[in-house]
Amino acid sequence: NYEKDNVVNNVFYKPHIDKAPIFYKHDGLELRAFIKKYIKEGDSGEVLYTFESGRIKPSKSLADSLSSMLKNNSEFVLIDNQKVIYETALNFIDNVSAKNKNVMIVEGGPGTGKTVLAINLLTESTKKGLFAQYATRNSAPREVYKAKLTGNFTKSRIDKMFCSTGNYWDADKNIVDVLIVDEAHRMTEKGGLFNNLGENQVKEAINSSKFSIFFIDENQQVTIRDIGTRGIIEYYAHKLKANVHHSILESQFRCNGSDGYLAWIDEVLQIKDTANDTLEEINYDFRVIDSPQELHNLIIEQNKLNNKSRVVAGYCWKWVSSKDQQLKDIIIGDYEASWNLKSDGQSWIIKENSVSEVGCIHTCQGLELDYVGVIIGPDLVVRNGKVVTDYSKRASTDQSLKGIKKYSNEDAKIISEKIIKNTYRTLMTRGMKGCYVYSTDKETQEYFKNKLLLNDKNKLYTNVSSGTSVNIDD
Repeated sequence: NYEKDNVVNNVFYKPHIDKAPIFYKHDGLELRAFIKKYIKEGDSGEVLYTFESGRIKPSKSLADSLSSMLKNNSEFVLIDNQKVIYETALNFIDNVSAKNKNVMIVEGGPGTGKTVLAINLLTESTKKGLFAQYATRNSAPREVYKAKLTGNFTKSRIDKMFCSTGNYWDADKNIVDVLIVDEAHRMTEKGGLFNNLGENQVKEAINSSKFSIFFIDENQQVTIRDIGTRGIIEYYAHKLKANVHHSILESQFRCNGSDGYLAWIDEVLQIKDTANDTLEEINYDFRVIDSPQELHNLIIEQNKLNNKSRVVAGYCWKWVSSKDQQLKDIIIGDYEASWNLKSDGQSWIIKENSVSEVGCIHTCQGLELDYVGVIIGPDLVVRNGKVVTDYSKRASTDQSLKGIKKYSNEDAKIISEKIIKNTYRTLMTRGMKGCYVYSTDKETQEYFKNKLLLNDKNKLYTNVSSGTSVNIDD
């Protein structure tokens, strides 16, 4: 499909082209005539075998570009036990072999550095001349990293390195040297536009690679189709006779280094009981804001620093602006906003002027910000101190819970509750420095405000919404 130009067919290459003619995009008839004239008999597939068994290697320039993307970028610096896991994975990469298939499972919560490790391992594998791919079910992380490389390489070349976990349903066994699966909890059984291709994405990923590494956080499963669990990965690894290795990322780097904040979120959303029922001594800017407009204004102000702050929301409003950009999707009293522009696609989070829009779980999972503003919709409310979810409040344009009605009422309630709570947990842990929250439900607003009260009533309580300070004894 190459168009004739003055580059490949430059006179400089004439001696070589005379010996090995080139046929361009529109030279089909000439190629056919050439084959008819010079190819007298078959070779029992010898040429095809040479192509088929040839090693696929990345170009040195692409490896250099990936290295440049990481260079002097604090977002990709490895620290603490990230380095230990990195070295362990490198050992498997250095000894990659189809005869000794290895699978590595790395578990870690939000911000523990799963993606940092994944991109560093992709870069190192590429530098070693191995055929490596970075795969995710959710396209948002892939599109962001593609955007960082765009300009140096064609889209098709970048697409071969950053791909979907649904790409391997018909892949040959061990075709990929190193397969790095980020957000592995989002993997599904079947792939394709109509979810009808292949058997199981986990099985197909392991089968197609000599060494595969899965980064996983089961608490970030946010759709009814997400099946990626440690148990599933182990099952197919053993079935395909691969050695299984486990690692856990324990340190917390998002949320100002505080895993205490994550435990507090689990407590507040009633995902699980933790010892963290307050934010006391946790250096993280969490606020409950009294209006969605005020929340959005605060995020716009924070975004002026480095374009790394955004507003996100539960998917409780239809995406009507996808067909007409003049329409507003999210309307709460006087506040009106649109979901992220369709034209920005999954790279919305890094676009220059996208802070005026609102993202959802599908455009921010796997990515991080400095500050995140979260609008909690009517799918999650608090009644008499209990967090209650209602999947019927989700927008009909959201596919996360598609098919939930085929379950019994009790099963549907259990499944949807986990997904809705996981969704807000994920949204509320996108910010490294702070999270601002607004709920459309008044009782839920008060619940979050009360959760900010310190247990020690002698401490000074600051109302972060109004900025006024009161002594609790008063």
